[in-house]
Amino acid sequence: MFHAILFYTFAAVLIGAALGVIFSKNPVHAVMLLVLAFFQSAVLWLLAEAEFLAIVLVLVYVGAVMVLFLFVVMMLDINVERVEGGFTKYAPFGLFIAALMVIELVQIIWFRSSGGARSGGFAANPEGYSNTEALGAVLYTEHVYAFEIAAVILLLAIVAAITLTMRKRPGLKQQNISRQVAVKRDDRVRLVEMDAETEQ
Repeated sequence: MFHAILFYTFAAVLIGAALGVIFSKNPVHAVMLLVLAFFQSAVLWLLAEAEFLAIVLVLVYVGAVMVLFLFVVMMLDINVERVEGGFTKYAPFGLFIAALMVIELVQIIWFRSSGGARSGGFAANPEGYSNTEALGAVLYTEHVYAFEIAAVILLLAIVAAITLTMRKRPGLKQQNISRQVAVKRDDRVRLVEMDAETEQ
């Protein structure tokens, strides 16, 4: 019963965070809500006893991918001074998300240490079971094409983000390759004759 309450609570927070990412007008708020959504997914993986997926989701997505997202957000002509100046305005929102994550982690740790995972919810795994091995066996056999397609989609997203940041803006210096190739020696090197200087 308690397992079901935790699951539906975390799932509701995950859905709310995902909707907040979609409908948030402030990009900084959207990034913070996306961090919360990733964290909720990791908590749900912990409930399903898939610790490897939970750790990878937190370390890779929250720790690395979200840093890249922040770089992209900051490169899309956002008023950085206004964002930095509004730190006190964003601080309560960030503290709320951090406190929510800590409370959920404490609940999961308490639930797993008290033996709640064995009393109900998901079926207990047999001795010596490795969810990492099972994940690899399924991911690289049955779903290998979907895995490769997801990698291509992520690559296209990275290229699209770089393209957005390289659009024409005032003061942006761009290379003219044809002009560089067509340049002549006389355009680059100029010989200057100077009179010899004599020591006095």
